[in-house]
Amino acid sequence: MVPSKRVGRAGLGVFSALLLTGTLAGCGSSQATASKTVNLVFATQGLGTEAQATQKAVNEFEKLHPNIHVQIETLSASSNDAYQTLVTDLTSGSSTPDVITSDVIWPPTFAAAKWILPLNQFHPNLSHFFPGMVKAGEYQGKLYAIPWFINVEGLYYRTDLVKTPPKTFSQLVSDAKAAMQKNPKLIGLAFEGNKYEGAVTVFQDVSGGFGGEFLNAKGQPVLNSPQNIRALTWLDNAIKTGLSPQAVTSWEEGNVQQAFLSGDAVFATNWPYLYPLAEQKGSAVKNEVGFAPPPVQGGKPTASLGGDVLVINKNTKYPKQAWELVKFLTSAKTMTQRALISGDPPARTDAYTSSLISQAPWFKQEEAVYADATPRPVTPLYPQISAKIQEALSAVYSGQETPKQALDQAQKAVEAIVSGHGS
Repeated sequence: MVPSKRVGRAGLGVFSALLLTGTLAGCGSSQATASKTVNLVFATQGLGTEAQATQKAVNEFEKLHPNIHVQIETLSASSNDAYQTLVTDLTSGSSTPDVITSDVIWPPTFAAAKWILPLNQFHPNLSHFFPGMVKAGEYQGKLYAIPWFINVEGLYYRTDLVKTPPKTFSQLVSDAKAAMQKNPKLIGLAFEGNKYEGAVTVFQDVSGGFGGEFLNAKGQPVLNSPQNIRALTWLDNAIKTGLSPQAVTSWEEGNVQQAFLSGDAVFATNWPYLYPLAEQKGSAVKNEVGFAPPPVQGGKPTASLGGDVLVINKNTKYPKQAWELVKFLTSAKTMTQRALISGDPPARTDAYTSSLISQAPWFKQEEAVYADATPRPVTPLYPQISAKIQEALSAVYSGQETPKQALDQAQKAVEAIVSGHGS
């Protein structure tokens, strides 16, 4: 899938009280006997090569489990539409879909509403998964999601123009300006600045590099911290000084992709899907692409986490069989196979084998960035929090407010949301 579908997915929903009827998941009476065919419904997004990869994996699972049939329910390619479909099913108390592909930011909402099963009961081995993705699937001390494939936002750069990736934001500016002096037509930094979730992930990348965060360890908002103000000032200055064109204020992933693949940008913020496109025949930047963690300036490398995880409907009639499907789909072998078919990066470190790297060498650079994967705030309130951050970024990029003014307002709004008095 195009990573923009991995980035936002900030679907808005109202938590409803659920009456769970029938036998609770996990009880022996809800399990099918060994001789009975169990029908599982797997709700997932994905068309084209992603759909092919999913079908191949399901076919292989059914061969190993002849008494389990898996029906694939293809959700809308629109993140918001897919989210609303799932919310409708889950609020109704339906036992299907049994297994669900969830955006990495959905599990806290689903868990808080008691729509999905805690998975600790199955004793999953999490040692080979990237820690940031595991953390995104946790809520109030329990695990609700298993990573399926990972996406992180990193910094693309032209290796013919920049010999080594910048370690600091100051170095990024100087490297970009040096390239722009030689070719004034170049864009120094292409980034997503439209009023949507993609702008929030870019801000988080820069914020973390300056030492900022959105919520502190106690879950309290710290949006107007000096570090965040410096980070937003840096992004705003990129536009004001011409390092980035004014047009970035309306850019999303596709716009950044076009700018970088056409050879017009020195640096670009984007997701792993861009790498194989850059190496395709006819690409203006083929063999001239690097991918690295975002720089730092007093903070730590912060690569905003995207990707998909798998969750299990709390009302499923077949929790054990559903878990078997999740376990199979998230195995190293299945993830490697999916990566080669669809390009979806594995969420397990042991899936990055020499065989995978030899067939898709860009995964080697991508894997290095995954180590800095940083989830957005893991809270069911995140959609509302993101909306306020989007408003702040838009106000700054449009010149209506200074970074401090915008983040002060966002701080007050998010404080109200967290305390239960905002919307």
